[in-house]
Formats: sequence, structure tokens, C-alpha cells
Amino acid sequence: MRVHFDFDTRATPAQVREALTDTGARRLEVWSRSLDPAKYEVLEEGEGWAVVREGSAGVPFWVLLRYEWPTPDRVTWTLLDSDHCDRGTGEVRITPRDGGSHVDVVIHHAGGRGLRGRAVLLAQRLLGPVAFARGWRAALDRMAG
Repeated sequence: MRVHFDFDTRATPAQVREALTDTGARRLEVWSRSLDPAKYEVLEEGEGWAVVREGSAGVPFWVLLRYEWPTPDRVTWTLLDSDHCDRGTGEVRITPRDGGSHVDVVIHHAGGRGLRGRAVLLAQRLLGPVAFARGWRAALDRMAG
């Protein structure tokens, strides 16, 4: 299953990168409308990478992701474990645009676990391009102030 979405935000490329790579308390502030603090846990981190367990508020699902940020304009992740999906990857590309940024996101998930997992992947494929873009843009625009 592939989900692609892109959008423009008032946040600068540096702010977008910070929002995606900061694994401290600020992450919970920036993503407060989607990230559940009860599910959030940083398991490991190093220079340019972090392993994080997280999930959305209001739903019982969680993922364990290894985030990497190899260049200032790119953030990637690999799904290490999940309660609804067997494997997955994601990539964000950040491009400067009109004082803000253009953000391009591609997510690949596969192997829905059981009926619930397949339903989650189907919902992400159908609703994700619009819902994720709106949520991410709103969070980043708030961060930009």
C-alpha cells in the first residue's frame, strides 16, 4: 500500500526538519493533535537517527519506527514493529518555497495483520492523502507561528 501526499506550509525547511526529528517533549507539542503521549516512547537515539514507539490519539494502534535524517532536506523511517502492519517505510522531502516549504511524503506499508490491520491500511490508502496532508500542514503552520 502506497500513500503519497504533498503540501505547502509556512514553516521553513529548518522548522519542518526540526518538527520531524526532535524526539523530545517538543515533539508532543508540535504533533499534539495526532500523537498520543501515552504511546510515545524514545527507545534509542543517536546522531541522525532515533527509534521511537508512537501512536495516534483516539485509536488503539501503535508503531515502532526507526527515523533517520541523512540530509537536511530528507527524513526517512523504517517500520520495525507494529500491532497492525508487518513492514513499511516512509520518506519526507523538504523543499524551500515562498518563505516556507513544500513537503512531499511517501509512505509504504504492507502486510496488514488480520482484518483489523487490513482495514487500517485500506483507510490510510483512501483517506490518508487528504487527512495526513491537512494534519501535517496544520501542525507545521502552528509551529511556524
